Amino acid sequence: MKAILYFLPTLCLGACIPKAAETPSNELTLLVGTYTNGSSKGIYTFRFDQQTGESLLMDSVALPNPSFLTVDDDGQHVYAVSEMNDSTAAINTLELNKEDGSLYLLGRQPTHGADPCHVAVNKDILLTANYSGGSLSVFPLREDGTAGPADTLFMGMATGPDALRQAEPHVHCAVFSPDGKYIYATDFSADRILAFAVMHNGLTAKMDTLGVTVRPGTGPRHLTFAPDGKHAYVIGELSGEVTAFAYDDGRLTPLQTIAADTTGARGSADIHISPDGKHLYASNRLKEDGIAIFAIDPQDGTLTKAGYQRTGLHPRHFNLTPNGKYLLAACKDSNIIQVYERDAKSGLLTNIGKDIRLDQPVCIVFVNKH
Repeated sequence: MKAILYFLPTLCLGACIPKAAETPSNELTLLVGTYTNGSSKGIYTFRFDQQTGESLLMDSVALPNPSFLTVDDDGQHVYAVSEMNDSTAAINTLELNKEDGSLYLLGRQPTHGADPCHVAVNKDILLTANYSGGSLSVFPLREDGTAGPADTLFMGMATGPDALRQAEPHVHCAVFSPDGKYIYATDFSADRILAFAVMHNGLTAKMDTLGVTVRPGTGPRHLTFAPDGKHAYVIGELSGEVTAFAYDDGRLTPLQTIAADTTGARGSADIHISPDGKHLYASNRLKEDGIAIFAIDPQDGTLTKAGYQRTGLHPRHFNLTPNGKYLLAACKDSNIIQVYERDAKSGLLTNIGKDIRLDQPVCIVFVNKH
């Protein structure tokens, strides 16, 4: 491992959207990551029809706490964390057969940071955000698509005002910018978005001029970029607010802060934008569990509240189908994935009752079958 780097300035935050294949088809492979301290095995694969909302279980593979996962551009390799609070914390590389949903474990690397809770990948490197470790791990990718040993750790800080939740460093999410030139990561306990430039085999140490701070006590958790590549949005777990940014060549400029959680639950979690770029969705937990719905101004990227959809308990993660017709919410404490049909005009959601019952589902990724 090259180095462990500590730094004070604002750094990076990334878009937290698991990838899907480029051209939508009706039949998708649905991957679901779970917590495994109950009856769940690990990762489950389903066939999902994005025209009807129907799903069919195909296969599963046993892994400890694969709480977040993503796929490479062709959908062949799956990268899943093992969110463990000790030295067994790891990133797993699996091969996916999109025809039958089978998964084969190719390799595993320790993250050297406890509780990895997010993963992002490009063609050269893979990243894990390690919540309890307070770090961002960087892994080179081998020619066969497997992750090599962690090359570098970038450390977060704990300078936020919340004595309970921000007492120790927590890095919660890391994503690539739309142009692929930068990485942005949420430094939860320092209320910062960290910024790094992407190199062929890693990341620059830091880019202080591109990092930004958010309001003290926000606890930035997940970030996503709009399909137009010109705007980014971050959900604050502690503040329950969405902060909107303009994005231009690595620079994030704050535009707006708007409440997603109006009950003060301090449990906001995930954030995604519809494929047509018209609506933003943000999940809230612990009180009035549900998903806040916002309309996005097509000119300046600002948000207007459009509605609120109550869900099952603890919607830790959710995702939209590539065609934008359905939103699936992983309600961990209700042991269910709820399927909502989305109104493309209003953005509002309707539960169609085609639930997927699974113990402690926590992450949803779609892969086009072809």
